[in-house]
Amino acid sequence: MTTLPRPTTELSADEARRIALRAQGLLGAPDRRAGVRGVLRHLGAVQLDTISVLARSHELIPYARLGAVGRRAVEEAYWKQGDQPAHTFEYWSHAACILPVEEWPHFAFRRRAYRARPHWNHELPDGVYDQVVKQLRTEGPLTATELGGAKRTSEWWDWSGTKVAVERALMYGEVVCVERRGWKRVYDLAERAVPAALLAEEPSDEECLRRLVGLAGRALGVGTRADIADYHRLKGEQVEAVIADSGLVPVTVEGWSKPAWADPEALATPPRGRHRTTLLSPFDSLIWERARTERIFGFTHRLEAYVPKPKRVHGYFAMPVLAGGRLVGRVDPAREGGTLVAKQVTLDGIKAVPQVAQALVEAAGWVGCTDVRVERVDAPELREPLTAELARLLG
Repeated sequence: MTTLPRPTTELSADEARRIALRAQGLLGAPDRRAGVRGVLRHLGAVQLDTISVLARSHELIPYARLGAVGRRAVEEAYWKQGDQPAHTFEYWSHAACILPVEEWPHFAFRRRAYRARPHWNHELPDGVYDQVVKQLRTEGPLTATELGGAKRTSEWWDWSGTKVAVERALMYGEVVCVERRGWKRVYDLAERAVPAALLAEEPSDEECLRRLVGLAGRALGVGTRADIADYHRLKGEQVEAVIADSGLVPVTVEGWSKPAWADPEALATPPRGRHRTTLLSPFDSLIWERARTERIFGFTHRLEAYVPKPKRVHGYFAMPVLAGGRLVGRVDPAREGGTLVAKQVTLDGIKAVPQVAQALVEAAGWVGCTDVRVERVDAPELREPLTAELARLLG
């Protein structure tokens, strides 16, 4: 086992919170020149999800950091455009994520692990894998439907043999997704889509893990081993094996029961600057790990989209509201024509009213809504102040 150096830095809980916010691009002036691609490189991974309420989660991530960036610009920044080289690829990281294409070599450990996997949940008919690869080589980039069909029945889980084959090829790294078309993955051969220099790199498992642990630490600013492992869904023993050589430094954080590690650059200067006020996707990397969110913000967050409706507490797609470096409430949004509907609002007291109202009005403008309607406020006495503040902001 690696012998770890003794912690040399002690952080207060407030310092750790602010370091985490700055590391996630939510404290201080955003780098607008780098744009959406800059946000992706800074975070290292942007999670994808099928749910679309205000917008899809991968759109909400740059919006939270840059403000009202055009939604078309977001898509163009992520996905391959025509004959241009790919800037990203889609792969399994924290979940299904958009990743900077320069990190392709560092997921080699995961591609090798998938190839060595002894069993799969879906059966693969004989010959289909080779046929899919041959078809892509002959016809160019295709969706699963264009390859021959994604499903055998209408059930979402009942993949066709073609879909099983192309997804397995994606996991192995023979096929890559560098574009979405109508939310469908567009598959192409990795040898065609990934720059040759990156494709030729084949780092060892240890090199891959060291890189991903370092990237996770920088994206988090400060985190426990469990936080760092969760970022790219590594195993605890994988992190343990390389963390001492990852470039991160050990620290202690007030109130944290576990040892922590920090990016030395995050410790070099005090985290100062303007805080973002914004709605956050439940899949935002600032809050995607519940235990960390509770530890840093004292805020219990749970996505309830997959919870039966009668058992939901805060709503289908409750979005935490970030303001002043704190999580000050939740909004479960919907859209009805030109109106953003706050179906359910939770507020952390009267002081949160102007902050939540500002976040709602800005989000409404971003998605092309001209009005905001509040349906329910968990604290009824705060409904009138909230609606009055919304009316003031909307003019």
